[in-house]
Amino acid sequence: MWALRGLRNGVVTTRWPARPDEYAAMTRGPATVLAGHAAPASAGEAEQLSGLCPAGAITVDPPGRIRLDQGGCIQCGRCVAARPDLFGWSAGPGQAALSRAGLVVPVEEDPDSLAALAGQLRARTRALRRSVHLRHVDAGSDGSEEWEIMALLNPVYDIHRLGMFFTASPRHADVLLVTGAGSRGMAGPLRETYEAMPHPKAVIAVGTDAVGGGLVSPTYATSGGIGGIVPVDVWLPGSPPSPFAILSALLLALDRLPSGNGGTVARAAGDGARP
Repeated sequence: MWALRGLRNGVVTTRWPARPDEYAAMTRGPATVLAGHAAPASAGEAEQLSGLCPAGAITVDPPGRIRLDQGGCIQCGRCVAARPDLFGWSAGPGQAALSRAGLVVPVEEDPDSLAALAGQLRARTRALRRSVHLRHVDAGSDGSEEWEIMALLNPVYDIHRLGMFFTASPRHADVLLVTGAGSRGMAGPLRETYEAMPHPKAVIAVGTDAVGGGLVSPTYATSGGIGGIVPVDVWLPGSPPSPFAILSALLLALDRLPSGNGGTVARAAGDGARP
């Protein structure tokens, strides 16, 4: 039966990032500020815009510039539904950034500083090329990111084709994938896992909870993301991020992401956005 199904369906494994994939391009990421938006006309409107986001990810600067922290976006869609003239959905898997500030759109990072940050990570992970082992740690997740990580092992994404494998031991791991809001009870085990990994190593904060703590954080039980527990190299927003986005973040950390396939760190306002 499986042989007949295989003959009927053909190869279902994506060729991304070696080749473009329409489903990767259709991936919906966090909300973003559309290019060419009009500045708020009054303080009252600024307050109204800030109130659209239950996670407090939308702010308005005194000059009237709208800023949206994608690291805090829970993808509820309230801002897009209420003000489609100002907000839209980011499209494509390339939502990860090398710095926490890089998730605030419109991005205002210094290109030289960003290039230096990328160079440092590239130099550190240069040895990680053909065979990369991943360790995943749940630091207080709601479980949604875990489903997306598990999908990397199915025939559609088949992470093994890229030379990436999950390992149960941190002593064999090169990349640490961390999900969850950084629960205080997991702070110690997470640090121990990181310290047990050999050098060179990289850490990816997977999902909005890991990036900034999510909707209700920090609290007595959570530390507001994992950035204060272990050093983070790649910040991946999303609630949850798609398997394509996780793949993109992994390839970004390893400097293996071809240009033009959704891998961009410095994102201008509205780039890759759709209403």
